[in-house]
Amino acid sequence: MAYERMGESPIDYYQCRYGKSKLLFRGPKKDLKKGYYAFIGGSETFGKYVAEPFSELIEAKVDWPCVNLGAVNAGVDAFVGDPAITDICSGAKTTFIQVMGAQNLSNRLYSVHPRRNDRFLKSSAMLETLFREIDFTEFSFTRHLLSSLRDLSPEKFTVVEAELREAWVARMKGFVTRITGRTVLFWVSERDPDTLEMSDASPLGLDPLFIDREMIEEIRPLVTEVVEVKIPKPLANSGVSGMQFPPMEQGVAEEMYGPDVHKFIAERLQAAV
Repeated sequence: MAYERMGESPIDYYQCRYGKSKLLFRGPKKDLKKGYYAFIGGSETFGKYVAEPFSELIEAKVDWPCVNLGAVNAGVDAFVGDPAITDICSGAKTTFIQVMGAQNLSNRLYSVHPRRNDRFLKSSAMLETLFREIDFTEFSFTRHLLSSLRDLSPEKFTVVEAELREAWVARMKGFVTRITGRTVLFWVSERDPDTLEMSDASPLGLDPLFIDREMIEEIRPLVTEVVEVKIPKPLANSGVSGMQFPPMEQGVAEEMYGPDVHKFIAERLQAAV
């Protein structure tokens, strides 16, 4: 498949902003003056390389606007610090909140970019004391940082993992309690929350990273409903069939979910709508 410029996306994401939010979201921009559903989440919700992400598929079925507030590689921090997003969610008929990994949020050990949450910004004195042998200026992304720390000392990494879990629960509680309307927390993964699966391709575990059943149960009383969508392995491993991407981005596309997975997610979430 050839495109006019190498690296140019074959999909027009119609990126837009809502209200005073500093985040760019996937469009087309929806009318918020009437009833709508809101979808908060990371790369899966955004639907990179997919012409119709699951929010659009749901919109076609329910005939109500579905506002895609997904952001690639986002964590909870991207939304917690954005009052405009809280207002949009509070005005929605239902807000669907994806369970995002715990790696992409600021905590007592390190800080991340407030909007591009996968960007590692700075280590704390606590982390530098724990890993004295590490030069933290070498890291730009959270996954690279965490993989290196785990490989260096699995024992000390348990301290890091515990901090990330604690920070995630606290941040999620703060976020969902600010939304005044109906809320659905939804899980999308090839694993279920009871299993923290590892693999050669995902040495830190399968997304959402570090999240388990106990953490989900802590959030459950604060939301209207919890929906778990476990992606069947054959579907998750279907490759890039149906995806649209520049040739140089195939490696990135292989890590994303394709159209068939988005259809599967839409079918599971539609009942909650």
